[in-house]
Amino acid sequence: MCRRGCRCVPDNPGMPNQGSQSVAGLSPKAVGWTAAVVTVLIWTSFIVIARASADPARGGVLNPFDIVYARLCGAGLFLLPLGLWLNWRDRIRSEELGVAQARAFGSLGGLSPLPLSQTLQAGLFGGLLYATLAYNGFVFAPAAHASVLMPGSLPLWTALLAIALLGERMTAMRALGLALIVGGDLLVGGSSLLHAFDGSGVWRGDVLFMLASFVWSVYSVLVRRWGLDAVRATVAITAFTFVLYVPAYTVLVLLQWVPGNVFTAPWQDVLFQMGFQGVGSVVISGITFTRMIQYFGPVRSTMITALVPGMSAIAAAVFLGEPLPWNLLAGLALVTLGIVFGVRAVKQIAIKTGAAHAVPAGAKP
Repeated sequence: MCRRGCRCVPDNPGMPNQGSQSVAGLSPKAVGWTAAVVTVLIWTSFIVIARASADPARGGVLNPFDIVYARLCGAGLFLLPLGLWLNWRDRIRSEELGVAQARAFGSLGGLSPLPLSQTLQAGLFGGLLYATLAYNGFVFAPAAHASVLMPGSLPLWTALLAIALLGERMTAMRALGLALIVGGDLLVGGSSLLHAFDGSGVWRGDVLFMLASFVWSVYSVLVRRWGLDAVRATVAITAFTFVLYVPAYTVLVLLQWVPGNVFTAPWQDVLFQMGFQGVGSVVISGITFTRMIQYFGPVRSTMITALVPGMSAIAAAVFLGEPLPWNLLAGLALVTLGIVFGVRAVKQIAIKTGAAHAVPAGAKP
């Protein structure tokens, strides 16, 4: 356990974690690289598919709040039973050790494996606010803007919050990385703000993307402060958001108090969103990201996920026909360089302080 209470993973800087277990006869190396490829592909696809689904001009039948609903239902099918099982297992183990009364077991009726206070805070920032802000951003702004302003801005917000709340230090290299990210954000978001008075609504999407990135960073810092296990944190935010959002939205839509289409849209569209947004983006990428961390370590894993902004912008141009003007390309380049410099700076700080192996919260879609 490192000095600030963050959960740690054994990792020799620059070397794979050879303690990773093999899966289905695959070597740890094959498992690590497979997990990395799947993670990057899902995170990249998330941006493109979310834009294609939420953009009204593309004829989507589900609005952003419908997509959030489908995401939670898909993830809940797998993660809510897991939460119940984790709580049951914890109780059995405690009883075997004779400490059954020494601690409370989860919250939300056993659906969340975390205490209620942590479940509420993690679920609010990492679940409800992130999903609603991100999907609504795709209504107004292109996917390429999301590529820069969501995953690209995560290191900026996370670093600033970690410095303010966790006492981490600012180095010259880290400051350079953050400055590059700010420059990239300004090239993309600043350009849309200049056209706000021309009637363009793109700036609204950019603001929502930045807010989504910020609230996920708040969640990331909370995870590090509390030293949470990645699986338990994911189950907790799903449990909180499911319990709060799904019943409320069901009632509001059925009473026609909000313009939802989740119960009238073709079942294929709803099932697809449940599968990709819920099972893919939440469950599968959560598992593969954790596996990637176990093999490559947190620093190298973050370097790998730095590919996501550029790949998603290119994918949006290819599959959605979105343009890539010079300011967007320059912004992508600056943000990617900023991530690289920032990760190198964090690695140097970690080696000097002995906290080299703290698991980052990641840029989960």
